[in-house]
Amino acid sequence: MGILDLITLLIFLAAGFTLINITVLKLPSTIGLMAIALIMSVIVLISGVFIPHLTDVAVHIMEEFDFQEVLLHVMLSFLLFAGALSIDLSKLVEERIPILVLATFGVLMSTAIVGFLMFEVFQYVGQPVPLVYCLLFGALISPTDPIAVLSLIKKANLSKNLEIKIAGESLFNDGIGVVVFLTILSVAKLGVDSVSGVDIALLFGQEVIGGLAMGAGLGFIGFKLLDYIENDHVELEVLVTLSLVMGGNRIAELLHLSGPLAMVTMGLFIGNEGRSDKLAQATGEYVYKFWHLLDEALNAILFILIGLEMIVIAQTFKADYIAIGMIAVAVVLVARFIGVSIPITLMSRWRNFEKGTIAILTWGGLRGGLSVAMALSLPDALLGEYKDLIVASTYSVVLFSILVQGLTISKLIKK
Repeated sequence: MGILDLITLLIFLAAGFTLINITVLKLPSTIGLMAIALIMSVIVLISGVFIPHLTDVAVHIMEEFDFQEVLLHVMLSFLLFAGALSIDLSKLVEERIPILVLATFGVLMSTAIVGFLMFEVFQYVGQPVPLVYCLLFGALISPTDPIAVLSLIKKANLSKNLEIKIAGESLFNDGIGVVVFLTILSVAKLGVDSVSGVDIALLFGQEVIGGLAMGAGLGFIGFKLLDYIENDHVELEVLVTLSLVMGGNRIAELLHLSGPLAMVTMGLFIGNEGRSDKLAQATGEYVYKFWHLLDEALNAILFILIGLEMIVIAQTFKADYIAIGMIAVAVVLVARFIGVSIPITLMSRWRNFEKGTIAILTWGGLRGGLSVAMALSLPDALLGEYKDLIVASTYSVVLFSILVQGLTISKLIKK
C-alpha cells in the first residue's frame, strides 16, 4: 500500500469509528475510538487463527505505516502546537511554579522510581533486565500524554486553576519526558562508564533550553507575521502557522533541540498573542478553527492507531507478559502518586491547592501514544530480547490508563 492508500484507510476508519462511538457507545471520543479499534484488532487476531493470511495482511499494513515514526516526527508537533494554542497564558503564568516543578522534578522522580522498582520486579519474575533499560522504561512511561489528557479535561467540570495545572503539566512534561528518554538512550548506547554527569547535564540543557528558546523565537516571528497579515489573507495565516510548525520541528531535529518543547512554547506565544483585542478577529475565526479541526482529526487517527497497533504487538506477546504488565500498572501509579504528592505537599506550605488535587493529578495522569511510540522506537540491536518485554509493559500501562483511568476520572472529579 502507498502512503495515500494508508491515509485514506485511516481517515475512513476515523470517520466510521467516530460515527459508531457517537451513535452507539457514546464514550469520550479518545476512549471510544481506541476501544473500537481494540475490538477490531481482537477480531482480526481471532479470525487469523482460521485465516492466517488476514493477520499477515493486517500486520503488514501496520508495519508499513510505522507508528513511532509517524507520531514522533509528524503528528506530535501538530498536536502539541494545537494543544498549546488553546491554553490561557495568563492562567499558566499564575500556576507556573507548580507546573514547572511537576513537569521537571515530578518526571525525574517518577522515572527513577519506576526504573528501580521495575528492575526489582523483572529480577523477581525471573526475567532480569539491565537497570539502564529499566530507567528507559521509566522515562518513556512517566510523562503524561497531553493528547490524551487535554481531550478529557476539556469536558470535565474542573476549576480553571486545577485545569491549567493538569494541561500545563501534561504539555511541558511531555517535552521534558522525551528529553529524559533521549538522554538515557544516549547513555545506553555509549555505555554508562563512558558518559559523565557533565555530559548528561550538557545534553539535557541543550535540548531543553535550546527548544524553549527556539520556540519563543519562532513564536515571535509568527506573531509579527500574523500582525502584518491581519485578516486580509486568512489562507496565508493558516499557511504561516503550518510552515512554522513543520519547519520548526525539522530545524529542531537537525540542531538536536527539543522539538516538543519548541512547539509548546510557540503555540503558547502565538495563541495568546493572537487572542489580544488587536488580533482577535484576524486569527480567531480561521486559524483557531483550522487548528481545532486538525487537532480533532489527528486525535481520532492517533487513538485508532494505538488500538490497531495491538495486532503487531500481539505477535511477540507472551502469557507471562500479562502479569508483568499488571505489576507495571501498579508501579507506574505508585510512582505517579509519589512524583505528584511530594512536590505538592512541599509547595502547599506557601501555596494553596484545592482539595483532591493530588488524587486527580495522580489518576488523571494518562499515558497514550507518545509512550507507545517511544517504546517502539527503541533500537532492536541495542535492547534485543528486552525490547518486547518493555513494549508489552508499556502497552499494558497505556491500555489501563486510557480505558480504566480515562473512564473513571470524571467520577473521581465529581466525588
